[in-house]
Amino acid sequence: MIPPIKKILYATDLSKNSIYAFYYAVDMARKYGAEIFIVNIIEPLPTMAYRSQTEKIQLDQYKASMEVIGNRIRMFCEKVGQRKGVSCTDLVAKILVRVGDPVDEILKAVREEGCDLIVLGDHSKGLLAQTLLGSVSRAVLDRARKPVYLIPLPPDDTFAWDEI
Repeated sequence: MIPPIKKILYATDLSKNSIYAFYYAVDMARKYGAEIFIVNIIEPLPTMAYRSQTEKIQLDQYKASMEVIGNRIRMFCEKVGQRKGVSCTDLVAKILVRVGDPVDEILKAVREEGCDLIVLGDHSKGLLAQTLLGSVSRAVLDRARKPVYLIPLPPDDTFAWDEI
């Protein structure tokens, strides 16, 4: 028996493709009566980049970054909600902004929030880029113990980016 989908984790890096993937998360949440948990991960700065700064200044910078990203996600969510004819506040249970390794933090959020499904966009950078640099979507797909709905970037002529 297939378990019910009640909580959807939508991971975003705020790129065009992740925005496109959000439409799928909204559509699925409406169909299943599920909640959406939005997560954005900030990769930590190398310690050499802020060696001369104090920990308080570093913490203040992270808090400011998290606030800016959180506000950007909320604005984006409202815009998509208006276009889809649904209130984002009705679908989105929580917005999480975390610092750390994107793959680890996505999987950690899935466990902590008890999510049943992961939705994320795939940048489709090509074989060479994936081989040399790795891919967050590929790593999540390989390591996740929940279903992953991976949305590829559509051709430019099939999606009006200016509608976002």
